Amino acid sequence: MMLADARAMAPDLRCFPADAAAEAASLCDITDWCRRFTPLAALDAPDGVMLDVSGAAHLFGGEKKLLAEIEGSLAAQGFAARAALAPTVEAAWALARFGRERRLPALLSECGETDLARRLGPLPLAALRLEEHMLAGLAQAGLRRIDDLLLRPRAPLAARFGSSLFDRLDGLLGRAKKPISPRFEAPAYLVERRFAETLIRREDAEATILALAKEMLQLLTRHGEGARSLDLSLFRVDGAVNHIEIGLSRPSRDPQMIARLFRAKIEALCAKSEDDPLDAGFGFDVVRLSALSVERLDQAQTHWLGQDLGQEQERGDLADLVDRLGARLGLRRVTRLAFADTHSPEFAVTVVPAAHAPLPVSASETGRGQVRSRNVGVNPLAPHPNPLPVNGESETCLPHRPLRLLPRPEPIETIASVPDGPPLRFRWRRVLHEIAAIEGPERIAPEWWKNEPTLTRDYFRAEDREGQRFWLFREGLYETEIMAPRWFMHGLFA
Repeated sequence: MMLADARAMAPDLRCFPADAAAEAASLCDITDWCRRFTPLAALDAPDGVMLDVSGAAHLFGGEKKLLAEIEGSLAAQGFAARAALAPTVEAAWALARFGRERRLPALLSECGETDLARRLGPLPLAALRLEEHMLAGLAQAGLRRIDDLLLRPRAPLAARFGSSLFDRLDGLLGRAKKPISPRFEAPAYLVERRFAETLIRREDAEATILALAKEMLQLLTRHGEGARSLDLSLFRVDGAVNHIEIGLSRPSRDPQMIARLFRAKIEALCAKSEDDPLDAGFGFDVVRLSALSVERLDQAQTHWLGQDLGQEQERGDLADLVDRLGARLGLRRVTRLAFADTHSPEFAVTVVPAAHAPLPVSASETGRGQVRSRNVGVNPLAPHPNPLPVNGESETCLPHRPLRLLPRPEPIETIASVPDGPPLRFRWRRVLHEIAAIEGPERIAPEWWKNEPTLTRDYFRAEDREGQRFWLFREGLYETEIMAPRWFMHGLFA
């Protein structure tokens, strides 16, 4: 009604402006809290929540007690709520808003379409979620209840009001099934603990996490899988829900490790903010551990004496380190270097999250027991036993490329005996270097499929008379791509 009329009827009426954003956020919080009853909780804006409690009612003492607990718990939080249970989404929506009867058999097979139509027939047509103009038109035609539609032929009404009218009716009676869209995807595995007396102490919460991780171990082992990401949900009695999520660099089901990662994550969250994620308030009454993503995890091969193989142990130690750092810093912030499929040396290595990259493989694992020294990461700090031969092809202990490059190739001035030959001396950063030995070229052609204006590069490894070693390249082919090739310094050998 109009505000003036309402104040005339109730002079002490208190009015507040509507805040649509705050109401939507509050509804999202209520939906999140309702996940304590089932993982399948969907928003039903603007004022409802839809839950799929199939197979879950017995955990709360039956359907009647489940509805009473939902309404009672929301009332304790200050919300006036009406809950209803029915075999279809539309029927549950209708009963919660317009029905005197609040509970129908959860399965359509238990009551049948005829019985469902008889029970829902007295409801007004507004229970079909029809638009206002359609309700007004139906009222002018003398149709006000669902029974009025069931007793009349469909064709004339569908021709006048559209097919959506009977689509809603079919959904109400279960003739057409409409699934709900949960706000959160249902986890692959879920274990939880419910407490008659609330959980307050942090030590008790951490002990509960370990106990849930052991229960999760049994589920994962039974299906031969390991968890890659887990979510810990802490439901407080006042309606607040805390979520703590961790990720793992490889699938695992070790309860002790999972508990350690959650402990590290909680400590990291406490260090970043004054809000304690384990702030129990009036206490937690439900603690749930969910495996959000899982992967195949077969039993690891062990030594015949019961000891882990050396390489597998090293891999496990590295993965555990990545997980511990990821729990504190975030898995995306723990990175490693990986090779990129490109010709350009400056883009040949990229940074990727360590949890998403494969663990390094040693040469012995790939079957290459003997590798040429120029292709492996020989220590560049080791003394150079022999100088580079001029235009030679013999192997030395110098790595093929420097481990670190300059941020950008820097131009140098060179003097060469022939225009397309290697330099005899060059000036870099105002210092003149006399070349004592040089090896090359290593030609890198431009990536033609990228359609970028790049030139061919010829790389050389050079050593001056002071013993310093450089990685130089000439850009452009003489008289083919460019008339005056340019020289650049790209890296230094330590």
